[in-house]
Amino acid sequence: MDSEWTTMSTSILPPPTPVDQEKIRQAVAMILEAVGEDPEREGLKDTPDRVARMYVEIFSGLRQDPREALATRFHVDHDEVVVVKNIPFYSACEHHLLPFYGVAHVAYLPSGGEVTGLSKLARLVEAYARRPQVQERLTNQIADTLEQELAAQGVLIMMEAEHLCMTMRGIQKPGSRTVTVASRGIYRDQADRRNEVLQLMR
Repeated sequence: MDSEWTTMSTSILPPPTPVDQEKIRQAVAMILEAVGEDPEREGLKDTPDRVARMYVEIFSGLRQDPREALATRFHVDHDEVVVVKNIPFYSACEHHLLPFYGVAHVAYLPSGGEVTGLSKLARLVEAYARRPQVQERLTNQIADTLEQELAAQGVLIMMEAEHLCMTMRGIQKPGSRTVTVASRGIYRDQADRRNEVLQLMR
């Protein structure tokens, strides 16, 4: 199958603001004191620094333009759906800063034979997941970006996740999973086409 690769610059965001790790270290030490711990004891004295470095990593999406994940595209003779299933992701609930994690299923119907690399879909999920989030917004952001950047005829995103804010606190229901779906274009307008793709995702 012949293909023609193109790389497009899509970033219009200002340069990212560096993470203030010192402020995080101070805040973590204060939290440890507030819950009755001694932040200077052996097991905790390096915890503020570890947490600061961890936040740089798990919130790295705040310093990325997710659209750049789709900058590399190519044209192929393909006008059927593209589905990538079971993309693992980790995010943090913005209400409690506890993790939620699961898998994303990403599908789109190319327009004019323009597609992106399969790994780029996983990078798009990652860029939006690595920031304080709610699952509903995360699902919609991925769908909107795919539709806009690829001018896709249709987009369908399904995300399944377990939220630690529901399993280790509050209602405490381990094993419960939240499923969210976002559909755009032909998959929003035509139920039969949408159901075909949902079957592929299961």
